[in-house]
Amino acid sequence: MMRGCQRRKIVNKIKTRGYDLNSGALDKIILFADHFPHDSLGEAIDLLLDNLQQESLKSSILHAESVQGVISRLLGALDAADEPTTAASSLVFIDAFVVPKYRYDAVKKKFIIEDTSSPLPVHAEASAKTELYRERFMLLWQKVSRSEYFSRPAFGSSEISPIQSLLFQMGRKWVMGLISQLEDGHIYLEDLSASVEIDLSKAKITTGFFTENTIILAEGEMHNGIFQVITCGFPPLEDRNRTLRTHSGYDFFGAGMPPKEDMIRLADLERQAVNDTFVILSDIWLDDEEVLRKLETVLDGFESVEIVPCLFVFMGNFCSRPCNLSFGSYSSLRQQFGKLGRMIGNHQRLKENSRFLFIPGPDDAGPSTVLPRCRLPNYLTQELRDVIPNAVFLSNPCRVKLYNQEIVFFRQDLVYKMRRLCLMTPSSEETDDPFQHLVSTITHQSHLCPLPLMLQPIIWNYDHCLRLYPTPHTIVLGDKSEQKVFKLGGTTFFNPGSFSTDRTFVAYRPCTQQVELSAL
Repeated sequence: MMRGCQRRKIVNKIKTRGYDLNSGALDKIILFADHFPHDSLGEAIDLLLDNLQQESLKSSILHAESVQGVISRLLGALDAADEPTTAASSLVFIDAFVVPKYRYDAVKKKFIIEDTSSPLPVHAEASAKTELYRERFMLLWQKVSRSEYFSRPAFGSSEISPIQSLLFQMGRKWVMGLISQLEDGHIYLEDLSASVEIDLSKAKITTGFFTENTIILAEGEMHNGIFQVITCGFPPLEDRNRTLRTHSGYDFFGAGMPPKEDMIRLADLERQAVNDTFVILSDIWLDDEEVLRKLETVLDGFESVEIVPCLFVFMGNFCSRPCNLSFGSYSSLRQQFGKLGRMIGNHQRLKENSRFLFIPGPDDAGPSTVLPRCRLPNYLTQELRDVIPNAVFLSNPCRVKLYNQEIVFFRQDLVYKMRRLCLMTPSSEETDDPFQHLVSTITHQSHLCPLPLMLQPIIWNYDHCLRLYPTPHTIVLGDKSEQKVFKLGGTTFFNPGSFSTDRTFVAYRPCTQQVELSAL
């Protein structure tokens, strides 16, 4: 009975991470799991899957041969270092391309997980683009429908009208829709029923960047076929705990659903881990000798502290100029990654006790600038990986879980893009800080990048990887603008700044959500 329960738990966890496996691979994994206590089974499988992600697997189906090589390496490492569980070993890394995909069923009023037995195609049919917008709208609609401000039975509450009904109903109405420009110079609002031209010239707006593709709630009335907006804002926030209670049992984050006893144990470890630290740096130009010298200074400093950081996060860009078709120095960049690996290897305590996460930037090497961006090519990172086995290479954006803390990393110059694409001057009633406007926008939209697809392409089938639902505990927004920190709705947001231009970085304690803005 226990063995059968173990098999089911292993299979469910592996499928949640987007993999399938044959019987031979399952037998190998069960033997691997036998080396761990039963209450550590989830962590053992996460460790195995994190290492499998670093392999160049040809498909999402795990075979005995591919699994056995990784298992042998992990067991060898365990035998060489018989140490208690640490924060570094408790980290779970989630690549964007294995995040489970959920769609909201308005009839059943619940989320339904898409079939992940095989990877979703990158080049989807045209219908996937329509579905992208529909799912974004429905995700926010189901939140708004629970809001005390728009629930129909509530005394004094406002009811949201379908846009289609504006043709037949007079007076002031609330509508919800996506901002678009169906004609040049004419702004429209679209929902699932229809579209209507809107006039925002006299609208009072809330904090945030109002751009095309953002979804808003607008109050106004029809005049001569145009909806004159009086007040508009983003859909209201929903408390993370309320979201989890409403949709219990869903693994939106992609790290697996641990049993209740495991969550209690992880919460206890989290309370004790007040000194566990992440060090996050953005814009590490490996082709700049001065940047490397400053980076070595940072590593020297953390090598000498009493408790070394459990995770270093290096976010791109990793080169001072774009790695596009005109870039001809890939072999040199490969050597520079190798040089970085040797630099890290010279710091023995960090090499042995820390993990090192690498996230590509918008101008780094890759197949395109479309989001989500796949991890850095193996060709560039091979020399570093040969020296630093604790290095992890993930997509942009990506997710990390430490105990029960959920953290999202995203490297994109969003502040500049959002400000440039604003349809209206942002409201200064609450703040003039562009970073706070950005935080308000992506939090209320439950999406990392609600920009027009013409200006920031997104793989249609993987738009769900950029969702922020439920809102995670921490969101790291790597941006070339000045470093900032801001808290909204129980979530900590910060920008570590650009290390290459102003030598700024962040030391972050995830278990207490304490942000230390640092600079050399």
